[in-house]
Amino acid sequence: MTLRNFYILMAVIGTVVPWIFFGSFFAAAGLDLPAFVGGLFANGAAAGFSVDVLLSILVFWVWSFTDARQHAVRNWWLVLPAGCLVGLSLALPLYLALRD
Repeated sequence: MTLRNFYILMAVIGTVVPWIFFGSFFAAAGLDLPAFVGGLFANGAAAGFSVDVLLSILVFWVWSFTDARQHAVRNWWLVLPAGCLVGLSLALPLYLALRD
């Protein structure tokens, strides 16, 4: 398996696994975004984890933007919706596959 194929596999896994949890939430609560955000900050542990991931995705976006310009990575912008709709578990391996 090439490194690029590994990144693609991780991007697929990084999409499916979070959406198993997101999907079960939305199946139970409907498209209730305030409840979804409330769940992210339901207690100290959830809030700490959520803030950690949100800060990490922000740092990743800034770094990947700069890195993409330096290495002429085409379609860098795909990491923006990937990070918003799934998270860092998709955005990071997607970017690494684009860069490879």
